[in-house]
Amino acid sequence: MEKLIEKAGILLEALPYIKEFSGKVAVVKYGGHAMVAEELKESFALDIIMMKYIGINPVIVHGGGPQINKVLDQMKIDSTFIDGMRVTDESTMNVVEMVLGGKVNKEIVSLIQLHGGKAVGLTGKDGGLITAKKLVVKKKLDENLPPEIIDLGAVGEVDEVNPGVIEALDDGGFVPVIAPVGVGPDGSTYNINADLVAGKVSSALKAEKLVLMTDVSGIKGKDGELITSLKVGEVEGLISDGVIAGGMIPKVRCAVDAIKGGVKKVHIIDGRIRHAVLLEIFTKGGIGTEIME
Repeated sequence: MEKLIEKAGILLEALPYIKEFSGKVAVVKYGGHAMVAEELKESFALDIIMMKYIGINPVIVHGGGPQINKVLDQMKIDSTFIDGMRVTDESTMNVVEMVLGGKVNKEIVSLIQLHGGKAVGLTGKDGGLITAKKLVVKKKLDENLPPEIIDLGAVGEVDEVNPGVIEALDDGGFVPVIAPVGVGPDGSTYNINADLVAGKVSSALKAEKLVLMTDVSGIKGKDGELITSLKVGEVEGLISDGVIAGGMIPKVRCAVDAIKGGVKKVHIIDGRIRHAVLLEIFTKGGIGTEIME
């Protein structure tokens, strides 16, 4: 009986959050180990389905770097990275679009539907969802010379998001599952970083939350302890102090941009934990780092 009462307590702890977020939008960037381990894929799908059933409108934006690498290796196409970004020529872009918009996207849709949910897969090219432009990267190699422009090929950045496509699916009871591929004004296809797409999508929808799933527990302080809550105004100081470093810098800056764009809170969580999304959103302490205005 005590175990049953404990379960009731867990449900009651979630009740105020269910009431607060019902009818709101939560964008989840799905990536990392959570996309690989079978038990984590299942728990993620169940988290999303539960959110939809209790009245929250989840929107998924997914990555797929390891899956792209695997297919490129099989096709004997070499990969080149500059500052962590994949140089995307025409043959690479064909693989990126095939893997992200086809294999990975449809696997996520199928997983949600297998467990009782309704989902629709999209790329940014569908319905004019994501208008993109070529990403211009400049690198200063000599103080006395102008910066060199690095050509990454078909790597893009989000120019505009058309929220109407997503809102129509939400209203129809479907979970939108978005692959981070955009289209330029001339019809060119662009590979875009999934974190950046998730941030721009959440801003366009004025989402209540943006959840970034990673393979780390969140942002840690100098003492190695998890920083559970962080304000936008503290971010640059922590970057200067080296507390936020490496691959966490672009994630956190993406979070800051999303909040400035109208998102209420951004959560950086460890996707290696089963039911990580539910634990972060519906428990008092959460499991990761939340960033707010």
